[in-house]
Amino acid sequence: MSAPASVSLSQREGRSGSPSGRRETELGVALPLWNFGARAAGGQATEAESRWARAAEQAALLRLAGQLREAAGAAKLADAELKQVERHVANLQQLAADVERRVKAGDLAPADALAAKAELLSAQSQLRSASQSSSAQHAAWRLLTGLEQLPGAEDVLQAPPEVPEVHPELSLAQSAVDLWQRRVEFAQAQRTEGPELSIGVRQERPGQGVGAQNSVVVGLRMPFGGEAHRQPRIAAALADLETARRQALRTRDQLATELSLAAAHQQASDMQAKLERERASLLAERARLIAKSFEAGETPLPDLLRAVGASADAEAASARQQAGLQLAAARLQQALGLIP
Repeated sequence: MSAPASVSLSQREGRSGSPSGRRETELGVALPLWNFGARAAGGQATEAESRWARAAEQAALLRLAGQLREAAGAAKLADAELKQVERHVANLQQLAADVERRVKAGDLAPADALAAKAELLSAQSQLRSASQSSSAQHAAWRLLTGLEQLPGAEDVLQAPPEVPEVHPELSLAQSAVDLWQRRVEFAQAQRTEGPELSIGVRQERPGQGVGAQNSVVVGLRMPFGGEAHRQPRIAAALADLETARRQALRTRDQLATELSLAAAHQQASDMQAKLERERASLLAERARLIAKSFEAGETPLPDLLRAVGASADAEAASARQQAGLQLAAARLQQALGLIP
């Protein structure tokens, strides 16, 4: 930009050979002027800096959104495991009560009641652990957001083949390139120091009773030979421009890799979630049939406990995979640069 204006004040008195009482006073204002094209280049550099600041703000929001998505995904996963363990504990409580009733009726041995009680205690221990994990994840979410409620499930999207041009991180990298390009142009437009216009008033008092004489002084200062002093600044701006260009290329490659991995992860999570749901459904039906057989006295209790445990494990795996699918969908949206 142009240098600031300056004010000058000078006074001279009694030169050799001059009359006694001679005094000369000069007051002036120096106004630096823009080089040709420097003003327009400076304005463009300022606009580029504003665009870069807006892009940096959007990129920061996207990074914050990534932290929120990860925190929400961890909390949802903990909730899914907690709900499944609660369901398993409720089933084992009912089973233990039925076994105790049949032991008292003489249909089952006391050892069966002990086995059912042991399975219930193990499930209750898992419940306490799952409850602590869920509480910790919700506390982390509240600390990060100040909110109690978790966000809804992310939509499962189809990933485009390339990174969108409106991706905040890509826009930030491209804005940095544009900013340094404008700064290079501005530095080149200021190859020499700008001219300076000075305007002032001069008052002369010859002395010996002669009245004061006032005059207006106008000057134009034109620097020359300043090219060598400007070259280091131009070279530094060109180096920063080249760095920004390389960073933009690396950013595009990195975002493309992250998008590809996120899309593949979502697709794999979707397929695995379907398989886990089907497996959980089959094992739940198997446990139901074995429970009927146990009630009819055709199947021993250990077989039923193993079937119930396998069904519970499958349900837990299905719940975890469903929560994992939501997190994979959130990570894909993050890779696409979508801000919720």
